[in-house]
Amino acid sequence: MTPTHHTPPAGGRTRPGLAVRLGGWSTRHRKTAIIGWLLFVVVAVVAGSATGTRQLSGAEYGTGDSGRAAQILEDAGIEEPAGEMVMLRSEDPDGWRAAAGELADALDATGGTAALQEPVASENGLEGLLTYQIAGDPETAVDRAEPVLDAIDEARAAHPELEYYGFGEATAGTQLSEMLSNDLRTAEFTAVPLALGILLVVFGALVAALLPVFLALTACVGTFGLLAVVSHQVPLDEATNSVMFLVGLAVGVDYCLFYLRRERDERAAGRDAGTALRIAAATSGRAVLVSGCTVLLAMSGMFLSGLSLFHGFAVATILVVVMAMLGSVTVLPATMAWLGDRVNAGRLPFLGRARRGKRAGGRGGERRGERSGGLSGRVMRPVLARPGLFAVAASAVLLVMCAPALGMKTEQLGMEKQFGSDSELTIAFREITGAFPGGPEPAEVVVRADDVTAPAFEDALASFRQEIADAGRFGDRVTVDTYEDQGVVRISVPLAGNGTDDASKAALDVLRDDIVPGTLGEQGEALIAGNLAESLDFTNQLGSDIVPVLLFIATVTFLLMLVCFRSLPVALVSIVLNLLSVGAAYGTMTAVFQHGWGAEALGTEKVGAIEAWMPLFVLVILFGLSMDYHVFVVSRIREAHERGLSTREAIRDGIRATAGPVTGAAAIMVAVFSVFALLRMQDMQQMGVGLAVAVLVDATVVRMVLLPSLLALLGERSWYLPRWLGWLPRLEHGDAADVAPAPAPAGNREPEPTHR
Repeated sequence: MTPTHHTPPAGGRTRPGLAVRLGGWSTRHRKTAIIGWLLFVVVAVVAGSATGTRQLSGAEYGTGDSGRAAQILEDAGIEEPAGEMVMLRSEDPDGWRAAAGELADALDATGGTAALQEPVASENGLEGLLTYQIAGDPETAVDRAEPVLDAIDEARAAHPELEYYGFGEATAGTQLSEMLSNDLRTAEFTAVPLALGILLVVFGALVAALLPVFLALTACVGTFGLLAVVSHQVPLDEATNSVMFLVGLAVGVDYCLFYLRRERDERAAGRDAGTALRIAAATSGRAVLVSGCTVLLAMSGMFLSGLSLFHGFAVATILVVVMAMLGSVTVLPATMAWLGDRVNAGRLPFLGRARRGKRAGGRGGERRGERSGGLSGRVMRPVLARPGLFAVAASAVLLVMCAPALGMKTEQLGMEKQFGSDSELTIAFREITGAFPGGPEPAEVVVRADDVTAPAFEDALASFRQEIADAGRFGDRVTVDTYEDQGVVRISVPLAGNGTDDASKAALDVLRDDIVPGTLGEQGEALIAGNLAESLDFTNQLGSDIVPVLLFIATVTFLLMLVCFRSLPVALVSIVLNLLSVGAAYGTMTAVFQHGWGAEALGTEKVGAIEAWMPLFVLVILFGLSMDYHVFVVSRIREAHERGLSTREAIRDGIRATAGPVTGAAAIMVAVFSVFALLRMQDMQQMGVGLAVAVLVDATVVRMVLLPSLLALLGERSWYLPRWLGWLPRLEHGDAADVAPAPAPAGNREPEPTHR
């Protein structure tokens, strides 16, 4: 194989790149760019407030048979009631009966309940279960549940000798809404100061640190408004805003950080303000566009999923990345041009001291050399001296981290696992299912037939009840709701076990495979829904989704890297490194949350499984976000190579030039994701831990050790491009051809601070 070198065409580049044109326009029209951005954000927020946000309905969440069953109910206008239950426990058998009667009267007096049932005793008689529904629209049951929950609290206070446990849609929904609201507020008020603190260390100046945070926050705020409008076409899950904020803050700050750092490096090298901004646009600005497009393509892979949940995630992340990109290549250069040297205002003591005489990006191939200090220099010396050894060692570390993922188990975590084992809701669920197996999580059989009152249907229903009783896998409290006008019957069947364990799954299999097809299935369309059925269908759908999504993301990433760097090895290495980062995230999540290794030290707990939607989501997010570092690092290496350096010298130059920004960007991402790892919802914890570990590993082991060692082993073959791909467009990786060598800094002017 013969390496392909890039030789700039004679006469130089005739047309500047898109990033340069956008940056140039913004610096010439500063007021228009800045005020236009702020007005757009305000308009988006106002529009979002006016339209409101549409949440996913139960039928839109579903898939498979359970999703079809939910759709039948929705099409028939049959709303699944918000079921609730309260269990009372006494020390003596039947000692709870009088209190249960009083509670039933109190619940009925609120006017907010329906279908209130007589209390049922447990086998030992020490517990009584009272079931009812929140009257009215189940979608808004949480808004009307307060008087009902207050009545239960008053009953509990009146009978301190009894234990009260409540569980249901409104009870869980109330706690969930409160938790999501508090967690998002915690994330906002914790992640933003953390990001600002890291940027203060990176830049050493208050104004320079505030700029990326301001742009990232305005991008997120604007996206909140846009999402509300778009949600009427693509409905959203409650967690979508949290996911969008996480991605938007991390990406928005990173893009601005790389752009601003390059401009400051050029100023420190003696460039004038205009030239520094143009070089930053041509290099970091271009990398922002390439990286952003890669993230967008990766996020679009979620549209291949058969689940509406991921369609909402895709729209949210795509919108916020577009906002972050636009802000970084337009508003940021406009603001920097307006601020000028004031961007260094608020300089902090002992931070931001300049390193005089350092050239950040000028022509001539000035080497920082191995004699230069800093962690990156110390790391690069042994890595480049023995690339084979370090490639094997880094790969071994990553494969060890990936190993636990081979036994990953996924499921749609129920509320009792989402809230933590010591939460009031989880304790109530555990106690109720212990005394009344299958109580809170029954299966639902939905049957649609031409005539649900026909004798043949009545006989089939009687046969169904008999087989349920004979199977020994189901509870006694089978309830049947018949909707004659719609031709629909809904049957609630308590499952053995706690509604989610192996006993419940075995019972559901018998119901699906034998009892329902052999009885009700002969009378019409008979499908099974309920929480367990929905969870299994959801998990199965994700299992079939992940392969095509992975193939799509890997393919588009490979093609984009191939076009960007005109190198087949670099494109292949990009895919391999990303897969290793994703595997490390999977392995860490499995070890911590499925097996419980180190869970207590991280302030979380073992739940025995990974949230069903997490593997696909983490795959997409990491494939997108890890390209930030990859594009910036490889672009700088390619830029140095095109200035005439050998591949090893270019690796050293590129890694050292990007070590500071990549470290700062990774620290911000890890900090933001770690905040989510400390929230109370189990799925947020899993997402935070997985992404934080993956980004940390990606920015250290992968980008600082494995990437340079692999490129060093390849040598000049790193830039190999087959002749039959010679038609690919040539993209510049620097602005050297248009920039004269930087003058030495004037003696009376202090260079801008740089950091390594």
